[in-house]
Amino acid sequence: MKILRTLVVGLLIWFFGVLAFSISFYLPILENVELQANLVLLVLVPPIVWLGSWLYYKKGLQYHGLLSGFAFFAIATLMDILITVPVLIIPYGGSYYQFFTDIIFWGIGLEFITTTFFYWSINVKVKSKSLFNQSKES
Repeated sequence: MKILRTLVVGLLIWFFGVLAFSISFYLPILENVELQANLVLLVLVPPIVWLGSWLYYKKGLQYHGLLSGFAFFAIATLMDILITVPVLIIPYGGSYYQFFTDIIFWGIGLEFITTTFFYWSINVKVKSKSLFNQSKES
């Protein structure tokens, strides 16, 4: 696994996720803006992770999608521990416990992993199989 590439892509995914989460507070549609922000994140994480997966795999890497998805989620979780919770959650009355026991957090984690896996399954695994089959036929 390319550690630097994984780290950069994981940080980009985390950054755009936090950006979407933060911006959604300024567009109050629902009465409960925290729920609204989480719902926005649930909707936007798949395209953000898909784009991150595209960036990660575009250089021809073949690492399994589950491994990459877990790595991206682990990086985002570490950034949540170091930055998101202390800067965006605790000052507004939240806590680490509240943040990490929220079912939506784990749903978003599942989205990270499954989106990366699906990207890999569709765009990497399939192409590597077809290339393998072509070389056998030659």
